[in-house]
Amino acid sequence: MAVKLTKEFTQLEKSAVKLTVTIGKKDVEDCYNSTVSKYVKNAQIPGFRKGHVPASVLERKYGDSLKADTLSELIDQSLGDIFDNETENRPLPYAQPVLDTLPEFDKTKDFVYTVTYDVFPKVEVKNFTGITVKEPQVTIGDAEINEELKGMQERNAIVIDKKDGVVAKDDIVTINYCELDDEGKEIEGTSRQDFVFTVGSGENIYKIDDEIIGMKKDETKKITKKYAKNDPDEELAGKTKKISVTVTAVKLRDIPALDDDFAQDCDEKYKTLDDMKADIKKNMETAKNRRIKEIKNNSLLEQLVEKNPFDIPASMLAAELDGRWNMMAQQFQTTPEQLEKMITASGQTKETMLKEWTGDSEKMLKSRIIVDTLIREKNISVTPEEIEAQYAKIAEEGGMTVDEVMKHYEEPRAKEYIIDDVKENKLYDELYKQVKVSKGDKTSFKDLFNQR
Repeated sequence: MAVKLTKEFTQLEKSAVKLTVTIGKKDVEDCYNSTVSKYVKNAQIPGFRKGHVPASVLERKYGDSLKADTLSELIDQSLGDIFDNETENRPLPYAQPVLDTLPEFDKTKDFVYTVTYDVFPKVEVKNFTGITVKEPQVTIGDAEINEELKGMQERNAIVIDKKDGVVAKDDIVTINYCELDDEGKEIEGTSRQDFVFTVGSGENIYKIDDEIIGMKKDETKKITKKYAKNDPDEELAGKTKKISVTVTAVKLRDIPALDDDFAQDCDEKYKTLDDMKADIKKNMETAKNRRIKEIKNNSLLEQLVEKNPFDIPASMLAAELDGRWNMMAQQFQTTPEQLEKMITASGQTKETMLKEWTGDSEKMLKSRIIVDTLIREKNISVTPEEIEAQYAKIAEEGGMTVDEVMKHYEEPRAKEYIIDDVKENKLYDELYKQVKVSKGDKTSFKDLFNQR
């Protein structure tokens, strides 16, 4: 049943809206009578045939239910009509309108009610003054390539027994250990068998790398180690520990030689070591450019967010935090409920973690909203030729064919991702014409990826 109504929107803080709806008394009465008719049709009351119960009897017996059903029908119907035709003040998908107070029902009067809900933020991105984006300066030379080659050697190294069995830095050792009390007896609960670590890495609980250098396989040594008061490990800071250590195995990495054979073993597409070096440099240049672009874009968006402030709706932030929580549960291969139990057992709480995430989540949401807003305002679109060019670029950077890339993105959602990416690239090209881009600090390839 269509109803005639008037509506009034009042803007509230944090991108919320109060909607006041007024429905004329004639429609109120008609809706009530319609509800009564439905009850009459279906009611079964002793002494009356089904469908022949007088309305007056139903009203005496089910008066409150008739009014409640009429109210529900009026609210649902009117909100449906309003939101079907509303564009500017539609509620967010995860923002359920909340009825402020339930009005008393009177079929002889206009029916007035109010609901509040969150809407998409109204954003005006006008202020570009004073924005400077710094571009990190990174050079990829022999040192950087050699560092990458060293990593490839280590990843392809073979671990073998060390002939002399004497522990040295960078050896891989297996030890048994336990703490000792003042009388030299083992402290219960401190024993550990077959613990493996690389000497010099510090990846052992007592930090005894230096103390075991020179020990031999099957040798046992009692170590007394005093820890500084400012040691980062609170369990060790300012204490003296007595540890019994037995070396049970000493191994080393057999690093392959850097030659043409090594290159061919890494990938059959390489014929020589120089081929592999050239490909490494190309891949590093691609990664460098991608990372610099990411840093520049993040800096630009951070400044735009700061200079063009707006509020994030509470429901939008809550949905984002809930999504992050669920993603974390997936990473731990557990359920959100079980994750909360795990976090609680570790001494933290879900509420504390969500609070810690709030700042970054707000920035991310604001950045995303600014990008979406500007793309709409500037009416940025993409052509089939631009999509094909993006496929070609991805193929070149990834060492694939264009057909392979197109197959990877043939699903509608995946293709939509490509379209959005091209739109964003076109947007940034326009935005960088409105801001200053200057040379940033020189940094190493490695440190480039440690920047936020």
